Amino acid sequence: MAGGGGEEGVNLEFTPTWVVAVVCTVIVAVSLAVERLLHYGGIYLKKKNQKPLYEALQKIKEELMLMGFISLLLTVTQNFISKICVSEHVVNNMLPCSLDDKRKAHESNATTTQHYQRFLATAVSRTARRLLAEESSTSATGYCARKGKVPLLSVEAIHHLHIFIFVLAIVHVTFCVLTVFFGSIRIRQWQHWENSIAKDQSGTEQVLKKKITHLDQHSFIKEHFLGIGKNSSLVGWLHSFFKQFYASVTKSDYITLRLGFIMTHCKTNQKFNFHRYMMRALEDDFKRVVGISWYLWIFVVIFLLLNVNGWHTYFWIAFIPFILLLAVGTKLEHVITQMAYEVAEKHAAIEGELVVKPSDEHFWFNRPYFVLFLIHFILFQNAFEIGFFFWIWVQYGFDSCIMGQVKYIVPRLIIGVVIQVLCSYSTLPLYAIVTQMGSFFKKAIFDEHIQAGIVGWRQKARRKMGQKTVGEGSSQPSSHDASTDGIQLGRVPPNASAHEEIKLQVAPGGSK
Repeated sequence: MAGGGGEEGVNLEFTPTWVVAVVCTVIVAVSLAVERLLHYGGIYLKKKNQKPLYEALQKIKEELMLMGFISLLLTVTQNFISKICVSEHVVNNMLPCSLDDKRKAHESNATTTQHYQRFLATAVSRTARRLLAEESSTSATGYCARKGKVPLLSVEAIHHLHIFIFVLAIVHVTFCVLTVFFGSIRIRQWQHWENSIAKDQSGTEQVLKKKITHLDQHSFIKEHFLGIGKNSSLVGWLHSFFKQFYASVTKSDYITLRLGFIMTHCKTNQKFNFHRYMMRALEDDFKRVVGISWYLWIFVVIFLLLNVNGWHTYFWIAFIPFILLLAVGTKLEHVITQMAYEVAEKHAAIEGELVVKPSDEHFWFNRPYFVLFLIHFILFQNAFEIGFFFWIWVQYGFDSCIMGQVKYIVPRLIIGVVIQVLCSYSTLPLYAIVTQMGSFFKKAIFDEHIQAGIVGWRQKARRKMGQKTVGEGSSQPSSHDASTDGIQLGRVPPNASAHEEIKLQVAPGGSK
């Protein structure tokens, strides 16, 4: 260790205390700054009564905590993993790069000319490894070499995997925030439609006044109804596919869908603020999208398994979110078209306002929430593609064999940008309004204190019913219990989540 080169291997025992103190101070200061930033962000959202966004922020904290646990787990187990020795032919199969590239990489490591980004990443990697387990890494390599074998996974590879997982989480959260932010800007532009409707309404009588309207003169029907015939279904799907690119939601769409929702779920309140309800529902859904669910981690593992040299998996997999996004946008547009066809096929003219009928039957598997699942998957997969690209670029350089050829890189980046823009300005706004056309409304229709009261009331009613069943067995419920069941809540478990929907029903014989 006396030589200049040997100083690089000095462990913590022979490191100056001021160096250790300075490094720890910087790390702790940055960590506390980020933690305080998130804390005060949560306080600000609470003051602004943005509970759904506050819960989304808590979800981000959970993801960061999970990343921290994964980081700790990799750090603690890296010595054990690096001492798992296998025959060399085992690790020469299913490589991201060819064996020729592997030999070239070993040769290039002996040279001093390195890509500046790879130099930076390697410098950080060396510093982290030497602070944690420099001696363990060397001993692990020698441990397997003495057996004539190689490590199953080197400490350097574990560290690179560690960085990749962290980058993936950060990029996913960032992309979700940007998507919802720009999508919300688009949806807020509909506020003036809501204001104009409220201004035009001088009372329930005016809203429901009787007038005869020929359907072929109604703008909503003219935009969506393309005639009846054997080819009408195909033409309807094609029209829905192209409409998502240039006019995903028009004013006539908004007015008609809004009225259909009100006449189905809150007929007595014609001045219901549909736009405010829609924004609250979108904020509730956002906290579901921002997280990384278990099935998304399965996708990551499958991709890492199939990222074999020559397969170009990273290229072909970029088309999956793109195709899914087009399918989701087309389906949402087609739901509007279906409702227009239902009215146009039954009537030539209508008396009063045109009212469509919301129904779960318009959606895949009769579940409007399934669309949110697909959007979640699309955003994550797109973030994965972009995050993987930048991780390879910084960690190994643009000319890395894992990066692939330029003809595969450019289309991936273009597809990623198109997905982000289309999802923000078309698909997400479509989702926000069209998924309200299900058979049930979401709990966002109530103010937060009313939501808490309803859920609390339901939990108490269940507990009382359970106690009654235990105490009296199969005896008939009393009149008090019967009146409690006068109003029933559908599809609301004890811990109702944001995406679950509510429907108030009057029970036979109920008091209301």
